[in-house]
Amino acid sequence: MTAYNFTIRPEREDERREVENLIRESFWNVYRPGCSEHYVIHVLRNDPAFVPELDFVMEQDGKLIGQNMFMKAIIKSDNGRDIPVLAMGPICITPNLKRKGYGKILLDYSLDKASALGFGAVLFEGSIAFYGKSGFDYASKFGIRYHGLPEGADASFFLCKELITGYLDGITGTYYTPQGYYVDDADVEEFDKGFPHKEKLKLPGQIF
Repeated sequence: MTAYNFTIRPEREDERREVENLIRESFWNVYRPGCSEHYVIHVLRNDPAFVPELDFVMEQDGKLIGQNMFMKAIIKSDNGRDIPVLAMGPICITPNLKRKGYGKILLDYSLDKASALGFGAVLFEGSIAFYGKSGFDYASKFGIRYHGLPEGADASFFLCKELITGYLDGITGTYYTPQGYYVDDADVEEFDKGFPHKEKLKLPGQIF
């Protein structure tokens, strides 16, 4: 796909380190001092739930400026069935191009590709202010609970989008984040030593 002088294409194996550094630059000091997302994708690529056909980069003038990927996940329905869905992310845009529309274009492209492969729904943690523009809604409206979240707790971070209309009709249950997303802080620290030094800062708005 080419528009506004950029291309969206599958990630190549030989550029994985560059993608990890892009993710690191995008997430550094955003949600916590430093970040773990660059290590998360490093781990996820070798996870059985990883969907390589849905691992994308955005390129402009020979430079990577964005990235998105998906993992297979499940909803354990209240009637005992496992409902296949997708989890998404990390998704990022290089810091100097954030809030210029690139992220939504990359997101919508990725969702279209996931839909074309026959996946029924995407669930993940994010901001409704951004992802609502691409058709996401609160997962609670679909009758889906977030694993481990106490009843009555704020679940406004937990979002869902049906890729197949009606895919979640009649289903209530609990969504389980793929285990590959959970990484050890010590492993993150060791992995991060292979990248250029960046200062960790505790900033307003961080959630960890």
